[in-house]
Amino acid sequence: MSGPRSEPNTKPRVVCCIGDTHGYVNKLQSLWSNLQSQIDPQDFKTALIIFLGDYCDRGPDTRQVIDFLLRLPSTYPDQTHVFLCGNHDLAFAAFVGVLPRPPDEGFEFSEAWKEYEGNEDREGWFKGNGYEDMHLQGRRWGGIIKERFNVAKGTEYKGSIYDAGPTFESYGVPHGSADLVKAVPDEHKKFLADLVWVHEENDVCVETDDGLIHCKLIAVHAGLERNKNVEEQLNFLRARDTRVPKVEALSGRKNVWDIPKGLTENPTIVVSGHHGKLHVNGLRLIIDEGGGFEGKPVAAIVLPSMKIVRDTDVLAN
Repeated sequence: MSGPRSEPNTKPRVVCCIGDTHGYVNKLQSLWSNLQSQIDPQDFKTALIIFLGDYCDRGPDTRQVIDFLLRLPSTYPDQTHVFLCGNHDLAFAAFVGVLPRPPDEGFEFSEAWKEYEGNEDREGWFKGNGYEDMHLQGRRWGGIIKERFNVAKGTEYKGSIYDAGPTFESYGVPHGSADLVKAVPDEHKKFLADLVWVHEENDVCVETDDGLIHCKLIAVHAGLERNKNVEEQLNFLRARDTRVPKVEALSGRKNVWDIPKGLTENPTIVVSGHHGKLHVNGLRLIIDEGGGFEGKPVAAIVLPSMKIVRDTDVLAN
C-alpha cells in the first residue's frame, strides 16, 4: 500500500468513527467515556467524530440517544460531528415525514412501492394515517410483521421488520401508532431530516505497514457498490435522492462489502457500520459489532492509530 507520507512535524487530526448505537444510550455513554479516556485530551478536543448511522430501533433509548447526539456540538464546540444516515434512520425519517422530497415535481413516494409490493402482506406494511404518500421504508418500519422470529438474527422481531417497536415506546406511543409524528420533538425531526448519506474527507492519516499515509476517506452506512461507477454513486448519495425504494449504500450487504474497483488505485478509506461485524481489511473498515443486541458492544475505530475502542472496555485506573 502506498501513498503520500505525513510530514514528520505535522500531527494528524484524530478521527473517530462510531458504529451503530441502535437505541442503547448507556452503551453510547460508556463508549464516549472510553474514547475520552484513551485519546489525548487535546486530540479529543479537536477530533472529527463520524457517527456511522442507525441510532434508533432495537434498544430502549432511541429518544435519549438522539438527545445525547444533539448535545455534542455545544458540549464539544471544537470537535466536528458528522451524523450519517443509516437504513433504520431513513425509515424512521420516512415515517415521521421528514425525508427530503425528490426533485421531480409531482413525484409521489407511492410510485416506488410497486417493486416490493409482493412483500406487503408478509411484512405487514403500515396502513394508518398518512400512509398514502409515505416512502416504502417508512411503511415497512412502522408496520407490524406477522412472523414472530427473525431466523437470520436468531431473535424475536420487535414490532416490525426494522425492530422499531422500542423506538415508538421511547417516545411514549405504542408501536405502529401514527401519533408518533406528533410525539417526536421538532429538534429530533430536524436531526433526522439533516442526516447525510455520505461523508467525504480528502486528507485523513492512517497507520499502515508502510507507515503513516494520507488517504481520502468515504464514510457511508453500508458501503459502496463494487461494480458501479463511484462518482455516480457519490453524486446520488450527496443529493439524497429519495425516488428509489431502497438505498443500497444504506441497506446493501454483500454488494457493498468490498471497496469499489474505482477506489483501489489511490489510497481511500471506506468506513461503514451496518453489517453486525468488525472487519478491518486494509482500508476497508466495517465497525459494527452488533451493539443493537443485548450483550454485544458498540465499537469505534480511532484514526490514525486504527485502535478499536468499545463501550465494554475496562480501563485501568
